[in-house]
Amino acid sequence: MSELEGVLERLYTTIAARRTADPGSSYTAKLLHEGRAKIAKKMGEEAVETAIAAVANDSDAVVSESADLLYHLLVLWVDCGVEPDEVWNKLAAREGTSGLAEKASRPQI
Repeated sequence: MSELEGVLERLYTTIAARRTADPGSSYTAKLLHEGRAKIAKKMGEEAVETAIAAVANDSDAVVSESADLLYHLLVLWVDCGVEPDEVWNKLAAREGTSGLAEKASRPQI
């Protein structure tokens, strides 16, 4: 396991443990209590803020907003019942495959 995976795994475990915490005492518990739509909205906001920071050429803000984005993504994974290993395995399966080829192999909607 990489150092990054270890950090994300620990954060995921902490977030999952907050499911039963008091929403009045934990931001994570509050998000989980408010439901998937609220979590997804917050994740989207952080993604936009990360993109804006990148366009503004503000690397410090990109770092900060990226951390916020990853946190909110992990909250969404917990809410959806997605385990980090599922994502790591999907990434590993795509490793060595052209991004264009991988995208072309997806079912068309």
